[in-house]
Amino acid sequence: MNDSQTGSSREQLLEAALGYFAKNGVQNQSLRSLASGIGTSHRMLNYHFGSREGLLTEVVGAVERRQRSAFEQLLDATGPAGLPRQAVQDFWDRIVEETLTYGPLLFELAAHAMQGEPHAQGLRDTLVPPWLDALEEMLVRSGREPGAARTQARLALAVVNGLLFDLLLTGNRAGVTEAHRAFMELAFADLPGFGSSA
Repeated sequence: MNDSQTGSSREQLLEAALGYFAKNGVQNQSLRSLASGIGTSHRMLNYHFGSREGLLTEVVGAVERRQRSAFEQLLDATGPAGLPRQAVQDFWDRIVEETLTYGPLLFELAAHAMQGEPHAQGLRDTLVPPWLDALEEMLVRSGREPGAARTQARLALAVVNGLLFDLLLTGNRAGVTEAHRAFMELAFADLPGFGSSA
């Protein structure tokens, strides 16, 4: 099959690479092995992304966009009436599904950022700070004081990341979902709209 048959547009290649890396990981994957795995040529990958590092940078951005899209729906549902319990549950369910597919890749790339790998440096600026800002905004909209909201946002982000890590290691979806519910009750049951089970 040639490149035109497999569809070699940049977005199609990025989606194919994302799926391949999610299944096979990033470590020791050359552009040639990736190209073979997704049915294109390394020449096309070089043309669209410049290098392996350029492609990995784009993959990081694509994973983050998926997660942010899910959170924007939760943020849109939050306002003076409070933090809607069902919106929180819907967000959790969507993030769990995304994590089961892309979580190992995201954690692997986060480790690359911790180790100073150039293709993952952007994660230092995008994996935590924007999430803290968005969570803080959501909590302030729901009635928390700004100072307390920032601390609670950091705690919530750490708990969710820890539970997703647990999910990937143990496969215990029911257990981590129950732990997520328990944490949300402990931390946010007093917020308008969240305290009731409606």
